Amino acid sequence: MDGRVVITQASSAADLEALYRDLHRHPELSFAEQRTASIVAETLAGLGYEVHTGIGRTGVVGVLRRGSGPTVLVRADMDGLPVQEDTGLPYASTARGTDPDGLDVPVMHACGHDVHLTCLLGAGRLLAADPDWSGTLLLLAQPAEEVGTGAKAMLADGLYETVGVPDVVLGQHVGPLPAGVIGLHPGPAFAASDSLTITLYGKGGHGSRPEACVDPVVMAASLVMRLQGIVAREVAGADTAVVTVGVLRAGSKVNIIADTAELQVNIRSYDEEVRSRVLAAVERITVAEAQASGAPRPPEIRHTDGFPAVVNDPDASARTATALARGFGPAAVIDPGAVTGSEDVGELSRAVGKPCVYWILGGADPTAFAGVDSAAGMVRVMEGIPSNHSPRYAPVIEPTLSAGIAALTLAAKEWLGTPA
Repeated sequence: MDGRVVITQASSAADLEALYRDLHRHPELSFAEQRTASIVAETLAGLGYEVHTGIGRTGVVGVLRRGSGPTVLVRADMDGLPVQEDTGLPYASTARGTDPDGLDVPVMHACGHDVHLTCLLGAGRLLAADPDWSGTLLLLAQPAEEVGTGAKAMLADGLYETVGVPDVVLGQHVGPLPAGVIGLHPGPAFAASDSLTITLYGKGGHGSRPEACVDPVVMAASLVMRLQGIVAREVAGADTAVVTVGVLRAGSKVNIIADTAELQVNIRSYDEEVRSRVLAAVERITVAEAQASGAPRPPEIRHTDGFPAVVNDPDASARTATALARGFGPAAVIDPGAVTGSEDVGELSRAVGKPCVYWILGGADPTAFAGVDSAAGMVRVMEGIPSNHSPRYAPVIEPTLSAGIAALTLAAKEWLGTPA
């Protein structure tokens, strides 16, 4: 059984910590979450859930039906990232995987999906043993959040035809707020994401004769700088957008001018009008730069993936925040504002026109926030702490897990019915 940890009704808090360490030590890339999915399925089956596997390739859903009442979906994601871990933890990942380009890469749970799954299964255990609710509970373990296609894959594979349509979608994402604090922002809470691959075409040749060539590296360098002007000069100060060139590839040898250069660009936004304006600006500037450089053919711009902003329903958020404040205390539930990170959980609610409530679960050492008692102050402290996608990202195990399990349990019970 490769040392895997499975949670049962007899499990203790120490067992949940062991599960977290096991998941952290064995991350898997998007749509490759076979081991992870099998642990989720085995745990849910043992807790009495009706289990559906292979939805959207590796997705798992546990269903617990208790008569009439609302249907509540609680979601966690499963995939890791191609990141070399540098935390120094005794349970650090040394796993490797194959990325979509066929490259062998290190794999790490650098975004906390191991926390999300542990909290989902911990809450599932408590809710299965709790007789004080009615309705239908859906616990969903989603693949491929990191590439933005996992939720869509589950929907396309008949998710709701299989398990029923939820009345609300709930979930949480661990981040560098202090452990024990919940951050819930109504309205647009996580940014929309668009990823583009841009291919610039030059004319290759010998590095000693640039006059006989069209150098795509120079073209790319100029384009990178020009793209940075979009947010600075084309997006209003009251609006928000981010344009990041995450990849620039060109050339094979120091004395060869290449034929092509490739850029991979990521765009974050909250407002659809701003999103459209930024995308149009990227295309306009790219085409103009190629023309100005004398490119032999127009650039190719491909939209490789994207997903909309996560918009927390205001009324549903207020109801959920009230329930969380009753359990954690009012001071522990804050509004951290919107974040520019992106999530595809919103696809699960948008597909059926139901409310979504998605919050940040604090996972940072609370001692780093000593004396800070405002949301703005916490956000400022967060900027100095290794965050999601960092090779040094390491949530503290406790009280992060206890708080995350409690938050999912409280929120689910708020939306489930009461036995007659």
